[in-house]
Amino acid sequence: MTEFISREEFRAALYAIGERQYHDLHPFHQLLHGGKLQKGQIQAWALNRFYYQVSIPRKDLTIMSRMDDPALRRAWMQRVLDHDGLTQTGEMDETKVGGIERWLRLTDGLGLDRDYVKSLEGILPATRFAVDAYVNFVRDHSLLEAVASSLTELFAPSIHRERIAGFEQNYAFANDSTLSYFRKRLDEAPRDVEFGLDYVLTNAKTAEQQRQCLRALRFKTELLWAQLDALHHAYVTPNLIPPGAFVPADMEPTRYSR
Repeated sequence: MTEFISREEFRAALYAIGERQYHDLHPFHQLLHGGKLQKGQIQAWALNRFYYQVSIPRKDLTIMSRMDDPALRRAWMQRVLDHDGLTQTGEMDETKVGGIERWLRLTDGLGLDRDYVKSLEGILPATRFAVDAYVNFVRDHSLLEAVASSLTELFAPSIHRERIAGFEQNYAFANDSTLSYFRKRLDEAPRDVEFGLDYVLTNAKTAEQQRQCLRALRFKTELLWAQLDALHHAYVTPNLIPPGAFVPADMEPTRYSR
């Protein structure tokens, strides 16, 4: 793309990135949603994904620190509350429960110790590098690029619907509690998409800004893909689990040789 394109052409170019390389196309997700993974492999996925979930508020607060407009900060703050929630310890008001707690309900249902999950001790090195790279990206790039990088939400509702259906059909751990994160995001993600997409379409006023936004969204899709590459390498094939990373009880990892 060398010239400024229309709003509709720009919108189509953003959507095309997801159609080509969103992580619902990754072989690991196809195994996950198709009922082809063992419990330990799903535990590894949920454990590693928790680091992404718990880092989303850090990412969004980093974006907010770049915003001069109070109205924009107020609108973006809802994303932080969606994940951190509004509950105090011991409260049971479901309307105030955030995405992080809902994800922990998934790891609870998979039989993972909650304190171990929250410690982040068992995540893959690649998971840590990829997620930290996302937080660093929104810190180091323009506000417009930071918002554009969040637009993988354009493609999220379809993967959540696919995941809910696949889990309910194929896995015994699937119930209202363990699937509550994905069901809640079916309502939250479209709202976030509407706001973020309009911001990007409106504020990318030059061809270079449009290119920057497209690159930012590609970066985010590649980051999500890289996380699944690492999971597939460690827990599917060649089953090389890095030292210190989570080892499922139902797996015998391939040993590294000196």
